[in-house]
Amino acid sequence: MPSPVACVTGVGRKNGIARAIALTLAHDGWDIAFNYWTPYEERMSLGGSADDPADIAAEIEATGRRVLPIEADLTAPDAPAHILSRAKSELGPVSALVLSHSESVDSSILDTSVESFDRHFAVNARAAWLLIRAFALQVPPDGGSIVALTSDHVVHNMPYGASKGALDRIVIAAAGELGDRGISSNVLNPGPVDTGWMNDDIRASGIARQPTGRLGTPDDIAKVVRFLVSPDGRWISGQLLTADGGFSI
Repeated sequence: MPSPVACVTGVGRKNGIARAIALTLAHDGWDIAFNYWTPYEERMSLGGSADDPADIAAEIEATGRRVLPIEADLTAPDAPAHILSRAKSELGPVSALVLSHSESVDSSILDTSVESFDRHFAVNARAAWLLIRAFALQVPPDGGSIVALTSDHVVHNMPYGASKGALDRIVIAAAGELGDRGISSNVLNPGPVDTGWMNDDIRASGIARQPTGRLGTPDDIAKVVRFLVSPDGRWISGQLLTADGGFSI
């Protein structure tokens, strides 16, 4: 039998959650299509390099799985359909869609620009809807799964948090509207994970609030996604799940 295919967005940096998800699924036997956008990684300066996508692809290939890196700007309305079309054409029908991309630039109610607000919604909400639509139109007969990473951080991060709230509603709507296609759809809030954006003060503050005494890691979140996209996890659908080691309590 052919291997199942997963499409993971936002795989631009070695220290990101998306890379851990893609590699974990590859170890589980999934062929991987992944999306990245180098100009965003360069603009954000979160510790990645221009070589990271190629290096991540090599890591996935080393597991014995097929891999297809796709660079695409998710502010472009035609990018989501292009990503899913290429993935299906080169690897086969996609059974799992993991939305781990984001636009995230801190700003508040009084100083957010219209351009920044619109860009956040284009990437975090509109692209998610279009990716889900393209995924549903090509899903295999036995269905598939959608997992989207979200956040409840909105104070002084208003366009990011507001657009993630829109993402949540879109993904939960998909559970109801696409269930008859055999598609499960869930939102996952990982809490604070240090993927290059924390300084020492933020890191110390986060650890102080963690019952576990440590911050979450990309691998922690990848293991939860692994379950949700597996046959055993697909009965869970329409949920906004939190996997943050108790941070939210």
